[in-house]
Amino acid sequence: MLKQQICILGATGSIGVSTLDVIARHPERYQVFALTAHTQIEKLAQQCAAFHPAYAVVATAELAQELEKHLLQASPKTTVLYGPQALCEVASADECDVVMAAIVGAAGLPASLAAARAGKRILLANKEALVMSGQLFIDAVQRSGANLLPIDSEHNAIFQCLPAGFQRNLADSGISKIILTASGGPFLNRDVASLHDVTPEQAIAHPNWVMGRKISVDSASMMNKGLEVIEAHWLFGAAPDKIEVLIHPQSLVHSMVSYEDGSLLAQLGNPDMRTPIAYGLAYPERIASGVEALDLSKFLQLNFHQPDFQRFPCLRLAYEALRAGASAPVVLNAVNEVAVDAFLNSALGFMQIEAVIAYALEKIPMQATNTLESILEIDAEARQVAQRYISQLRH
Repeated sequence: MLKQQICILGATGSIGVSTLDVIARHPERYQVFALTAHTQIEKLAQQCAAFHPAYAVVATAELAQELEKHLLQASPKTTVLYGPQALCEVASADECDVVMAAIVGAAGLPASLAAARAGKRILLANKEALVMSGQLFIDAVQRSGANLLPIDSEHNAIFQCLPAGFQRNLADSGISKIILTASGGPFLNRDVASLHDVTPEQAIAHPNWVMGRKISVDSASMMNKGLEVIEAHWLFGAAPDKIEVLIHPQSLVHSMVSYEDGSLLAQLGNPDMRTPIAYGLAYPERIASGVEALDLSKFLQLNFHQPDFQRFPCLRLAYEALRAGASAPVVLNAVNEVAVDAFLNSALGFMQIEAVIAYALEKIPMQATNTLESILEIDAEARQVAQRYISQLRH
């Protein structure tokens, strides 16, 4: 068996680390072609020493020089590159078979799109790529014959519950709706009035999942689920009113598909990202992921209920942006990134995140998103608007 050559965009993040864990369990199947990181040089150097990729990519020339020193002895055959263009180059290289797209936020879009245009198998853990570029990304996948597999636990669960040969048309497959489950995060049962006072440390303390700081805040605000609603629209061709969100605090049912005949198919498992990663790497086969099988006898009950938009206004804004279409999801994502960063740096209150997003969506005119350049321009404009408004709120 020829080994699959894997490029991991965002290797030092939680998804990247979990991907390497799965790959290490199957050395006969997979070989690491490229690892990328933004600034975590020492961690990336350790990964290169363990997996000896052909390429390693970092953010700047200075960081590249530093990494090269680390790799002189540890992985001397690894070529070190830097900058956004280098990310696109390794993601679209002829030698690469599979791209794990796990760079957080808008920064991951160009390289993910390059992989799509090059016809790669894309394991999409960067939901922002589809949120921002929607039709552009799907068109690139369809033109090149790329294989797009969702890695977010919810979308991966839906993918597993869909009929074979599903072609992004719910009605043709007898599907009435898709249901995304959400844990509700750390503030599910906290008094809404007290949410103005939460700290970054409280917001990132997710009860079930181990994630990065930004995505943990998004989970607390349920913007993460809002972005997943938009991603589901593009992945599965589902209209907004065919995508339902249910709060499920136990995080065991990862999502569900409801069929016209009354059947409800669900995918269950322990909350560990190695399960969807292994599924994406080996699809359509199943391989060991390192995750223990779920023992349902240990759980007394599974709870589900509708989300409260007063508690989670960011989820409402995401639905509104999806219905508005055009540039609204780009603005939503960009402003959320700026607002979350400000919150994590104690420059904005938790409940002000929604206020900044709502302001920008109202302020910035709707625009077409036909090219990567136009999307990135809208993204940049939205960030500037958000930063100015946050400055006003602080004074």
